[in-house]
Amino acid sequence: MNHKHRRERMFETGDIRLLMLHFLQQRSAHGYELIKAIEELSKGEYTPSASIIYPNLTFLEEQGLVTAKQEEGGKKQYSITPEGTQSLAEQGDLLGSVTEKLHSLAILSNNRSIPEMQRAINNMRMALNLRLAKGPIGQETLYKITDALDRATKEIERS
Repeated sequence: MNHKHRRERMFETGDIRLLMLHFLQQRSAHGYELIKAIEELSKGEYTPSASIIYPNLTFLEEQGLVTAKQEEGGKKQYSITPEGTQSLAEQGDLLGSVTEKLHSLAILSNNRSIPEMQRAINNMRMALNLRLAKGPIGQETLYKITDALDRATKEIERS
């Protein structure tokens, strides 16, 4: 199951801007390339939408942190300015925590893709959905289901 759409708000606007500056410090890029670079860092677990990237590129340009060069076909290639490099340097700690969050998502993706893990997650989801689809749930059944889920949760958390 792909969860990236639910993760759109996982990062603050400032975090996204910082990531964009980080990638632009490495090389000039189009907006689409920035989307792909961020997605790649999280192994596909988080993909910022164009509606997040492009307005922020415009903002960074207005702030003098990036410049845009119009290319044939209407595409813009963005480059970091000296002010953008300085701003990035001043926010090194924050950049570290943002990139760490993306790396954590990549680890999550790798571990979730282990076949035994996928099977167990799918079995749990299917069993729960089949039971919930049977009809109204009495109080005693509700307690049994939530207690079983809570026990499993504790064992997983403590593993």
